[in-house]
Amino acid sequence: MKTWMKVLIVTLIFGIPALLLGPVIWPVSPDLPAPDPAQIPYFILLSVFDSLFFGLGIAFVLFGWSLVRRMANGSRLLGWALYFSISFLLVSWWPHINLHNATGFDLQGLLYIDYSFHIPLMVSGAIVACGFVNLFRRASDPSQAGCQVAGGAR
Repeated sequence: MKTWMKVLIVTLIFGIPALLLGPVIWPVSPDLPAPDPAQIPYFILLSVFDSLFFGLGIAFVLFGWSLVRRMANGSRLLGWALYFSISFLLVSWWPHINLHNATGFDLQGLLYIDYSFHIPLMVSGAIVACGFVNLFRRASDPSQAGCQVAGGAR
């Protein structure tokens, strides 16, 4: 079976139940206002995307390591950092949005959620950017592969 088909199957196997179980695991807070009828399809679509990207993240966890390891060009640290970062960037939206719905307007809860998700998302984005720089440098000049930080260290 081709890899894209395996990824699609895993995405759906995890994404569809995630869509259905999100409100069960994290009931919507009663202090959130009810959406207008015109807004409901957009909230549903957002939940579909969150759930499918959760499933895609699980597929990446299962099938992505070998590709990331090759792209990291021998750097175990960069390889693992990229693998975990990409996984988090894909998987985290489903619990993130559902926790927001369950927390409502509890500001302390919102701070916990946002620090637990937003900061790792920012760091993950920087790590993925570093991996892209590594890939670009390697493609243009193999001797320059690696993320350059202060003093040119890798």
